[in-house]
Amino acid sequence: MSDYTIAILGGGPGGYVAAIKAAQLGAKTVLIERGEVGGVCLNEGCIPTKTLLKSAKVYQDILNSEAYGIKIGTQGEISLDWGAMLRRKDRVVGQLTSGVRHLLQRNGVEVVNGYGKVQDPRTIMVDDRIISADNLIIATGSRPNIPPILGLEASLQEGFAVTSTGALNFQTIPDEVVVVGGGVVGIEFAALFNALGRKVTVLEKFKVLASLDGDLQKYMLRTLRKKGVEIYEGAYIERFEGAKVIAQVAGEAKSFQGDKIIVSLGRKANVEAFQGLELAMEGAGIRTNERLETNVPGVYAIGDVNGKQMLAHVASAEGIVAVENILGGNATIDYDKVPAGIYSFPEVAVVGLTEEEAKKRGHKLKIGTFPLSANGKALSEGEADGFVKIVADEQYGEVLGVHIIAAQATDLISEAVATLKLEGTVHDLAQAIHPHPTSSEIIMEAAQATIDQAIHFFKK
Repeated sequence: MSDYTIAILGGGPGGYVAAIKAAQLGAKTVLIERGEVGGVCLNEGCIPTKTLLKSAKVYQDILNSEAYGIKIGTQGEISLDWGAMLRRKDRVVGQLTSGVRHLLQRNGVEVVNGYGKVQDPRTIMVDDRIISADNLIIATGSRPNIPPILGLEASLQEGFAVTSTGALNFQTIPDEVVVVGGGVVGIEFAALFNALGRKVTVLEKFKVLASLDGDLQKYMLRTLRKKGVEIYEGAYIERFEGAKVIAQVAGEAKSFQGDKIIVSLGRKANVEAFQGLELAMEGAGIRTNERLETNVPGVYAIGDVNGKQMLAHVASAEGIVAVENILGGNATIDYDKVPAGIYSFPEVAVVGLTEEEAKKRGHKLKIGTFPLSANGKALSEGEADGFVKIVADEQYGEVLGVHIIAAQATDLISEAVATLKLEGTVHDLAQAIHPHPTSSEIIMEAAQATIDQAIHFFKK
């Protein structure tokens, strides 16, 4: 007889959520984690970066306070206390990790601290302890990808280059930052140090934020450059030389020097703990079906380790689905309806299909847009950069995708997520009365524009 109904390997946003849900549903549950609960997102990713970005936003608001009729003396009197920013970040992280530990305890989850090595589908060795369980959920997460670029390992070891984790703990704010990689993480760090008044250069092999709808990608590229971020697309990295990056740009070798280099070239799944299971892989991640089952009966894989969508909220949702299916349910994940956010200035948030993706799937489309510059709340708050774009099917007006650039985009997107989940239409959104004045009115207005014409913006 097994010790537990469900063993969960990894205590990140997928693992700890799965553990709590399993315990709530009456399963005897053990969570194995060698580090701090909360995983990368809570300790080294989502939460600490957003905390520092808030500090940068406050700094920018103070610098621009005269636009709101507030004079605070010369800008020379305003200074940055990086140490205080880091301490605030650590306090926030500490409060949240403490909260997660408390929730696990209150829900009756046994937490075992240590490195878990899977022996077989029902057995895990944690240090000298053997743990047996009827079912296993693998939630071992991911780590930064370090490709074999000449000089990169040496630059990392010497401290000139850092991954995203290292960038959260600089001793001082670097005056010049080179960001290698123009994906979501790279752009968030570019936005952070740019807002703190530092020189930032971004090197991207392909296109910056290439996963975005084309209109949003172009807008963000213009916005970042307008704010002073130097961006080089089509930059092929040849080598690292200490604090210097040598890259081919438009057929010419260029040298980029920084006080620090932030390397953001994707992430790779942590697979070492279960290599004896002979799990089927898909790319670098574990292959799972829509129920999060692997090819080995009783073994499930959630979060970054399955490589589907490396997002904390996806891991959490997958954790709940896996637990429900272990306990007799029939739950699935619809990855087409997963939202994603970029915490830049302004923010970006998306859900559903881009215009390009919808066309590839054969949809005939109706498109509607609405600018923040025509929204009363955005103007009153001095946050008028951005727009919303709705991609809808022409026949019935079903909403296929919503794409937002706005100061509060990551909060505004939830209305769109609910609409897609309910298979709602642009008619539903256009007829839903939104409070005034609010930023959320841009979604209603964009829906009206998709049908015919927005009320507060005229587009020929």
